Amino acid sequence: MQEPSITPDLVAAHGLKPEEYDRILEIIGREPTFTELGIFSAMWNEHCSYKSSKKWLRTLPTTGPQVICGPGENAGVVDIGDGQAVVFKMESHNHPSYIEPYQGAATGVGGILRDVFTMGARPIASMNALSFGEPSHPKTRQLVHGVVAGVGGYGNCFGVPCAGGEVRFDPAYNGNCLVNAFAAGLADADKIFYSAASGVGMPVVYLGAKTGRDGVGGATMASAEFDDSIEEKRPTVQVGDPFTEKRLMEACLELMATGAVISIQDMGAAGLTCSAVEMGDKGGLGVKLQLDAVPQREANMTAYEMMLSESQERMLMVLRPELEAEARAVFEKWDLDFAIVGETIAEDRFLILHGNDIKADLPLATLSGSAPEYDRPWVETAPATPLDPATVPGVDPIDGLKALIGSINYCARQWVYEQYDTMVMADTARTPGQGAGLIRVHGTDKLLAFTSDVTPRYVKANPFEGGKQAVAEAYRNLSALGAVPLATTDNLNFGNPEKPEIMGQFVGAIKGIGAAVAALDMPIVSGNVSLYNETDGAAILPTPTIGAVGIIRDPATAITGQARDGHVALVLGETHGHLGQSALLAEVFNRVEGDAPPVDLAAEKRHGDFIRSNHALIKACTDLSDGGLALAAFEMAEAAGVGVQLDSDDAATLFGEDQARYLIACNFDQAEALMIAAGQAGVPLTSVGRFTGDTVRFGKSEAPLAELSSLFRGTFGATFG
Repeated sequence: MQEPSITPDLVAAHGLKPEEYDRILEIIGREPTFTELGIFSAMWNEHCSYKSSKKWLRTLPTTGPQVICGPGENAGVVDIGDGQAVVFKMESHNHPSYIEPYQGAATGVGGILRDVFTMGARPIASMNALSFGEPSHPKTRQLVHGVVAGVGGYGNCFGVPCAGGEVRFDPAYNGNCLVNAFAAGLADADKIFYSAASGVGMPVVYLGAKTGRDGVGGATMASAEFDDSIEEKRPTVQVGDPFTEKRLMEACLELMATGAVISIQDMGAAGLTCSAVEMGDKGGLGVKLQLDAVPQREANMTAYEMMLSESQERMLMVLRPELEAEARAVFEKWDLDFAIVGETIAEDRFLILHGNDIKADLPLATLSGSAPEYDRPWVETAPATPLDPATVPGVDPIDGLKALIGSINYCARQWVYEQYDTMVMADTARTPGQGAGLIRVHGTDKLLAFTSDVTPRYVKANPFEGGKQAVAEAYRNLSALGAVPLATTDNLNFGNPEKPEIMGQFVGAIKGIGAAVAALDMPIVSGNVSLYNETDGAAILPTPTIGAVGIIRDPATAITGQARDGHVALVLGETHGHLGQSALLAEVFNRVEGDAPPVDLAAEKRHGDFIRSNHALIKACTDLSDGGLALAAFEMAEAAGVGVQLDSDDAATLFGEDQARYLIACNFDQAEALMIAAGQAGVPLTSVGRFTGDTVRFGKSEAPLAELSSLFRGTFGATFG
């Protein structure tokens, strides 16, 4: 088959700028082959090389005594004691999910699960953070149904419980939805598997499913804006098979136990290319591949297609040659392909053979390490004009609550999470819909808590405070359960970094995230950057999603109870009535104005520590975030099936979104003890009402709990059911 000539148009179609192509010519001293051009395109695109974000990612705190492995591997690894580790990561599958919602979301779940079990960990939990356009947009309904079905279809078949997540709607996502997938697994702390190859002449082994033409160019597609050619990109979306992935996981974990594995890497973005180059580069070795040996499910595949295919459920491994027969037997038992497709070599070469033809011969270390790295121009986001409280009209507080719980952004999400298996493996201690999720560490007393958080409108108004707030809210969600936050993973979703104002959002958010994870001892151990989330020049809201993991070492310290009739309602933290960028302003008055609420990280730490120190006095606890006290009190009451009476009817007091605050429910005598403890600790604690009866009353305004519950639980299904 005649390979196409390398033309400026072909270079541009591969997402490479003219100066980047000139750099390729300089590195190899000749014109690249078509396959080599594809390899450079795969390794140098934004999705794989982080060329616009590396400079800023390096500023994030990534270490701590609890961190076994930080960013740079397939997933982060954190010590949880007793010789055990939790392995976790969050990653985006945004562009594929917009093009092909079911398969895009499904393969996003499959990819993040592989990131975890390729480290030697058995997955125990998943989460997903989803952002869609406005419900009235013609594509939103299809996206919601397709993405939710894809997440559930893959995760349910694979058999991992969904511990939580979030769903939001905003016109900014009309042309570019976000699908961020999280997975966590358990491993022995001394049996973590890494991707660095070692030893010369070691067999490079292809494992799993066969290679097809699906997903060719997927990583390059994910590194560009959308325009009216979007339908032409459909073949770049991968096709998943969760049952094959389940077998692949069992085979990999069984193989790891034999001692045969030197290094292992999943074939994700850019497939065979990226996995082989990463393994060789981390080990300081070259790699030689013979593509005739690659298991193929389609006829007459070219070297270019095989190297850039993103077919799912595949792994690449460097194997101890003396254990080849044992390793092959494991994979044959699980009815999966096992093929020796190459070897490690001493020279710094990435040598690709197809038949007797050399299709690529590149310096491997340079291919990996010389990807362009840009210090993009950026402009700091202009300070937001503070909201003048006098411009916010008066609102009946129950009408304000109805507007929130009857909106698609703040109604109950059971329509979504009931499509996910939340109980498989029988270790789920708290299902989605109640704040952070909780999973038992099987065979121990420990529990792991999981949450995913960000408020994009805060980040747009004030990237620094919005970045801090995303981390702080994750910290509070874990603390409200009595969990000690361990570490975080980030999924940084932004528009086109070549626009200085977008790059300014990114830089501001990174600075805020960095300050918060340092202050709250939640280092970033893994993550993903997703840029170019734009369609026809219109960017998404900046959405730096924070996935966080916490631990409860003694179940007696967990705060998992519910409010009961007669409980006192207490607020920990100061209430100033901050309505800028609030849910009340957006949902009731259709206004997105003002500054994000300021985040006092020292107060966040003090208040989280106070909750954990006084867990025995607290029956139920939730953090205050979107919708303020009013929404938090309603949700706590509704979950328990008991009414709530709050003393205030002031909108700013009820709906303000001041940070570092928690709502606590407890008995009267416990409330007294908490007040004394708060005085001694120097933290503000205020009685705001009580849980009782069957109505929700704010001041003198009230409505039946049953009526409000029906609105809260019926809105999502009425919109999308």
